[in-house]
Amino acid sequence: MNTRVTLHCSLIAEKKEELILFLEKNLANVRSFPGCISVDVLFDNDNREMLLEEQWLSIEHHKEYIKFITDNGILDSLCLFFDNLPTIKYFSKADL
Repeated sequence: MNTRVTLHCSLIAEKKEELILFLEKNLANVRSFPGCISVDVLFDNDNREMLLEEQWLSIEHHKEYIKFITDNGILDSLCLFFDNLPTIKYFSKADL
């Protein structure tokens, strides 16, 4: 069953435009990573928050991606745009 992943990120306001350029450059890499089904980016401008809403084949696929971007330094570069580390949550769809 697919896994929904959310990353809640508190933004440094003056770096938002730089962040958008970073995302435009790097989102294709996320979307083409094995196991990634989709990635959506949402902004709450009033509260300086970004939500990355992703769908992956499994939690393990997402954790492999996180390891990959940790090892190559992309995660550190991304976190320079945030006030603190993103909160990552994993969800599975209920059969209701």
